Amino acid sequence: MIEVINLYKSFPLAGKEIRVLKGISLAFKRGEMVAIVGASGAGKSTFLHILGALDSPTSGKILFEGINISDQNDEKRAQFRNEQVGFVFQFHHLLPEFTALENVMMPGLIQMGRRKTQHTIEADALDLLNRVGLSERISQRPGELSGGEQQRVAVARALVLRPQLVLADEPTGNLDTHTSLEVFGLLKEINRQNGVTFVIVTHNEKLAQATDRVVKMVDGKLE
Repeated sequence: MIEVINLYKSFPLAGKEIRVLKGISLAFKRGEMVAIVGASGAGKSTFLHILGALDSPTSGKILFEGINISDQNDEKRAQFRNEQVGFVFQFHHLLPEFTALENVMMPGLIQMGRRKTQHTIEADALDLLNRVGLSERISQRPGELSGGEQQRVAVARALVLRPQLVLADEPTGNLDTHTSLEVFGLLKEINRQNGVTFVIVTHNEKLAQATDRVVKMVDGKLE
């Protein structure tokens, strides 16, 4: 489904060029759950951002079903990002003034008219909140939810447009052990039931071992 070919990424710093990714080649199958592990600064998050078209590589290709998304213009890359990719981050980034339901609906409301009506967006959001165990918390704002509940809302939000790929950057890194296992179990359940491809950056070796495949990144390269 996704093929990464000889990916490099550099950033300018104080008149020098800092290489973060150094020739990564990797493929992901449809419906696969892959963990990317490695020390802080190894390039894991940078790789995830490029994979999700949030950033562009310095060189190399990312093929999504044979189409080179890294070579497309900003509009096409934004369309790919909005329609095919869901994101879950360590910090949930929920909008504090909106309810759980409104936060989950937000990506769909931004796309409203192009793909769905407000009614279908709300129905999908309610279904997802029920699946993540928050059907009785839909009217609560983020500040009224626990850390685990907030992350569950973030997971539902990432899935509301039914993406084929979900990228998760330390999705349990801000949670206690029990809640981490619950959230990870939810991700795995969605992966198995919906056939969604998951690429998860994590420092948690135990959770990583529960995925289909573990990829280790060291100093911008795959080990």
